[in-house]
Amino acid sequence: MDHDYLDRLKQTHPTLRLLNADNAPLIIGFLYQVFIQPNQRSMAHSELVSRLDDYLFQLREIHGDKKYPKSARQYLEDWSDNQTPFLRKYYTDLDDEPEFDLTPTTEKAIEWLHSLEERQFIGTESRLLTIFHLLQEIVHVTEQDPEVRLAELERKKAELEMEIQKVQAGVMDPYDPTQIKERFYQVEETAHRLLADFRQVEHNFRLLDRETRERIATSDSAKGQLLDEIFQEHDSIRDSDQGKSFRAFWEFLMSPARQQELSELLETLFSLDEIQQLEPDAFLSRIKFYLLDAGEKVQRTNNLLVEQLRKYLDNQVYLENRRIISLIKAIEKRAIEIKDNPPQERDFTTMNGLKPDLNLVMSRGLFVPTKNPTISDAPLTAGEATINTDALYEQIYVDEKELQAHINKSLRTRSQISLAELVKSYPIRRGLAEVVAYLNLASKDDKAMIENEEIETLILTIENDQFRQINLPRVTWVR
Repeated sequence: MDHDYLDRLKQTHPTLRLLNADNAPLIIGFLYQVFIQPNQRSMAHSELVSRLDDYLFQLREIHGDKKYPKSARQYLEDWSDNQTPFLRKYYTDLDDEPEFDLTPTTEKAIEWLHSLEERQFIGTESRLLTIFHLLQEIVHVTEQDPEVRLAELERKKAELEMEIQKVQAGVMDPYDPTQIKERFYQVEETAHRLLADFRQVEHNFRLLDRETRERIATSDSAKGQLLDEIFQEHDSIRDSDQGKSFRAFWEFLMSPARQQELSELLETLFSLDEIQQLEPDAFLSRIKFYLLDAGEKVQRTNNLLVEQLRKYLDNQVYLENRRIISLIKAIEKRAIEIKDNPPQERDFTTMNGLKPDLNLVMSRGLFVPTKNPTISDAPLTAGEATINTDALYEQIYVDEKELQAHINKSLRTRSQISLAELVKSYPIRRGLAEVVAYLNLASKDDKAMIENEEIETLILTIENDQFRQINLPRVTWVR
């Protein structure tokens, strides 16, 4: 960290540029109020403009109109520009209106400023104990000598037996109010940092998706070689420390038993008199829902890579017109080359006097019957059908409304349910078609998750009391 490195960092790093910006109080104050304080993961453009209009109105009432002269739309465009990426502007598949979200660098700046606030109470005991517990866990779990591991387990067993004897004798040693308060603040601070880290994890997966798109656009390699390189990189991300940690977190969080345990722990925690006296906000009590929301957004971002690969494979249909494909790839390559240095002049290219020849489906004429049809007056004779019509009476109809009703009814008494659990209560009666219908419902439901990495097994009953086993990705609906 020498002088030149720090000077370059000050000029280029978005976090330091935000802290050094002239409008830093406006930017940070507004983004903290809209995104961080209510733990809002993203917001639509129209709503964010309305919020910023109200915020600017309040500031101009206090500091005058000259303090912040631009409109709310202009400020949002400035903050989401590539030169000052304080906000991320993107479009979703569900709406044409852009949405905004904080960038990880902006959240770091807000988190650092929040840490500068003076605190009346700073806990040290709980943090020291956390360090000791983590060190003990690392040392003991990585120990390869069975005798040492057994000795440590025997020591823990002796401590537990001693504690059981104390409780049986009526000797209780609970935490005092100071210790409870200290640990509560530590849990709350750790939860805030955990949610902040999710934006960085999502950003890393998004960079992988962007690099994949650029490689597809610029690569001249054979399709098999390119896909092999992309899948290798995708596997390396999944097998990296960050990828393994996120998968372990998601599996832990999606466990119904763990969710129930977390809910019970939070309910017991907030029922303590010492915690009620602190008058905490609702953040920690809703941490389970915040974590599910943040984790689901990371999963959707990670699935963009798979979707891009699917689109790339589907492009094989369009390779018949090689001239068009080559022109599109040339445009994409040129766009990537100048993305960091776009043309400054308004008229930077020209086109010949050509116009596209549109052939819309709705512009086609309707069927017109002939005006003078020829009708034969030959007598009709009865014949015998040579077609087997049994198939017309063996059609299987799956009512998706009925399946959705099964899902809704099951979620009334529980927070989430998997497809394997659902079919235990409502057995499959129409075979594989009904399973496909469940998958179709899950793909269209924002609160349903399809985990391709986890496989679950369904047992279907067919004719003559025979059974058939189906392996498919785990499907989970969340209330």
